[in-house]
Amino acid sequence: MAGHVAGTTECFNTACRDCLQASNGGGQRCPRCRSVRIVSHPKLLELSIAHIDCDAFYASIEKRDRPELIAQPVIVGGGKRGVVSTCCYVARTYGVRSAMPMFKALKLCPNAVVIKGRMDLYVKEGRRIREMMQTLTPLVEPVSIDEAYLDLSGTEALHHAPPVISLMQLQKQVETELGLTISVGLASNKFLAKTASEADKPRGFFALSIDEAPTYLAEKSVRIIGGVGAQFEKKLNADGIRTVADIQKIDAKTLALRYGETGLWLHNCAFGRHEHKVDPASERKSVSSETTFNEDISDPKLLEDILWRLSQRTADRAKHSDVEGRVVTLKLKTHDFKSFTRRVSLNEPTQLAQTIFRAAKPMLSREALGERYRLLGVGISELVDAKADALDLADPKSLKRAKAERASDKARERFGADAVMTGRGVRISLTRRKD
Repeated sequence: MAGHVAGTTECFNTACRDCLQASNGGGQRCPRCRSVRIVSHPKLLELSIAHIDCDAFYASIEKRDRPELIAQPVIVGGGKRGVVSTCCYVARTYGVRSAMPMFKALKLCPNAVVIKGRMDLYVKEGRRIREMMQTLTPLVEPVSIDEAYLDLSGTEALHHAPPVISLMQLQKQVETELGLTISVGLASNKFLAKTASEADKPRGFFALSIDEAPTYLAEKSVRIIGGVGAQFEKKLNADGIRTVADIQKIDAKTLALRYGETGLWLHNCAFGRHEHKVDPASERKSVSSETTFNEDISDPKLLEDILWRLSQRTADRAKHSDVEGRVVTLKLKTHDFKSFTRRVSLNEPTQLAQTIFRAAKPMLSREALGERYRLLGVGISELVDAKADALDLADPKSLKRAKAERASDKARERFGADAVMTGRGVRISLTRRKD
């Protein structure tokens, strides 16, 4: 059963996740195949906004490819001083979470299997899932490599099935063809769809309508409202607001006086109202790569070498996603955990490693003056769809470098990552072997 107000006497619509049939009426089993894997909701056949989230995506891919890890706690992430990119549900039972420092994760779960991520593969599988989504509707709004919103309004005539059945078919297709699982939230709007997809993980399917939203949300922490981070939560708690019910008790005018436009946004979310539509043009806002060092680094040349490697990774990810960015951002974190960023705008958007590196290098040079750093990252933002390389009038050799990099990409794709390397790349490779 999913997403309805307990104790109601409304007539329920039911959909079976095994035989993919919809029916009217209640019951604990599918009237056709007798499966218990059913979803019931009064408005199940009317809801059309979905949020799809792959379950522990990176870790699930690693377990799929290495079956001996199925029952093991798996963490995907960096070295001892890195952070957790993601972890499987077994590791989560120990308290491990994404973005947690690796040393803390290993303290909680010392027997975890730590795997260095394979981003190229994750991007490839994420793209396959997105293509499956786009067979259901052109209105797919990606949030990240493993997460997206879908608007299936008006697709019933095309698929000869209501959105709920189309989504269940997608869920089964991903599991059958890719060996991965996804969780689906089906609701009246994007905010409720996201809330629903998190309510029944992993391999879940949950429905939530705006009619029941105030009751469903009431006892939840304010953190259930996307956008309420740790700091804003502290502020709300200090003002006596801990649950959504606390927000619901305050009128919109008072909330607006206290928190400005954010107060009105809180009021609307507390009652399940959300006006933003699913927007296919709202692609990811940036592409980046970063690394946390095993030991603090102050050597400018070493930092520069690492910047080149990160520029390559960022470029590879941008190329896989067919995007390029107009702004290059450098991210640094000092030995005492102080973080800061530096940005520069380009004449033309790029997805090329050489261009990213040449833009970030002067910013790094201005900062690498003896300070010890524990993290370095580089990324591009203000993304647009990639187009053919063009001559930058401010840099006459840009087109020649672009052609060389494209040729290098083809060689690496065909013969391996080390098939073609710059002089800097060779030096980095030799240094790694010595280590």
